[in-house]
Amino acid sequence: MKSLLLVTRRLRELFGRAAAISIAVALLAGHSSVAAQSGRTAEHWVGTWATSEVGRPQTPPPPVAPVAAAPASPGSPAPAPAPPAPFMHFNNQTLRQIVHTSIGGNRARVVLSNTFGTTALTIGAAHIARRDTASAIVPASDRALTFSGRPTITIPPFAMVYSDPVELNVPALTDLAIDLYLPGDTNTSSPLTMHNGAFQTNYVSQTGNHAGMAALPVVATTPSWFLLSRVEVMAPETVGAVVTFVDSITDGTRSTPDANHRWTDYLAARLMTQPGGAQMAVLNAGIAGNRVLSEGAFNVGINALARFERNALDQPGVTHIVVLEGINDIGQARQNPTPTAEDVIAGHKQIIERAHTRGLKIYGATLTPFDGAAYFTKEGEAKRQAVNQWIRTSRAYDGVIDFDAAT
Repeated sequence: MKSLLLVTRRLRELFGRAAAISIAVALLAGHSSVAAQSGRTAEHWVGTWATSEVGRPQTPPPPVAPVAAAPASPGSPAPAPAPPAPFMHFNNQTLRQIVHTSIGGNRARVVLSNTFGTTALTIGAAHIARRDTASAIVPASDRALTFSGRPTITIPPFAMVYSDPVELNVPALTDLAIDLYLPGDTNTSSPLTMHNGAFQTNYVSQTGNHAGMAALPVVATTPSWFLLSRVEVMAPETVGAVVTFVDSITDGTRSTPDANHRWTDYLAARLMTQPGGAQMAVLNAGIAGNRVLSEGAFNVGINALARFERNALDQPGVTHIVVLEGINDIGQARQNPTPTAEDVIAGHKQIIERAHTRGLKIYGATLTPFDGAAYFTKEGEAKRQAVNQWIRTSRAYDGVIDFDAAT
């Protein structure tokens, strides 16, 4: 994992300096022509924050028995270790989850997801507000959310729901708090829709509905997001969104929790400084460990081809997509034999075709070095080089972001 840490740090450095400027200018230049030709109305909904969901099993795997552990007393078994995180569930509790915006707006709505749930899930209350510090909110900014005019909603299996819009001043590059009161016990046979690696402290209340309280009575924290899909704001027609469709390097793995130090956070800040400002939202659709062609453990999500429509193409206001996927197919795929470079390239071609069918610009990012990772092999390195050579030279993508050369 040392190489991942170095690559992530290097990308953050780059997106804080000149490399981000060139990418920002390229994105904005392409966006101008797309927006001019779109014929959109004066305003439209654009995502300001998003995440990619996975389905977490509700029953944790059985604990591993301790090896050669001495019993506490004659004839008594050694205690089994506690179930590993993040197998947290909620019962008659309120979640306060923190998200960081890219663009701003004066109207907002929230999209909730039970995409991986096999049973209906009830939201007893929902609120949105600007965060103050830690788990506290700015009281004057608190807004109760409704769904089709109702304060509660039961989300059907495999479904997503939109809140009704609320009037709220949402600044760019700021933290929002989204409260969800869950009146029932989520520890059922149904997978819980969530994003494992938020790299953001989120808060779990004492028993009861505490949505909208200025100071949440916190009993636990979690580093994951639950049931959230995205936050949208109403923005001028000239504002679009770039979706980064990616894996751990972009999801935030090894970045500092609660600091918003993913390279996409730096890109969002850089885009705000460009002439005209606020012309491009940045939506992080990364899932650590994600693969183009196959699945792994629950937390790495379904394969990129399967999730591309929901996590990228269907994002509101999307005009551009950046793809950085494939290293986990090469290094960590469970197929035997592992995919060839040609297999990974074929997957990329499918993604490109689907984006172009929607009239979107799509950029290919070269795969970063993985020497030093536990799954590094010389064979895998040869595949990485072959995939990168194709990304650079095939002209299949509308442009290339050469992370490999930068790192």
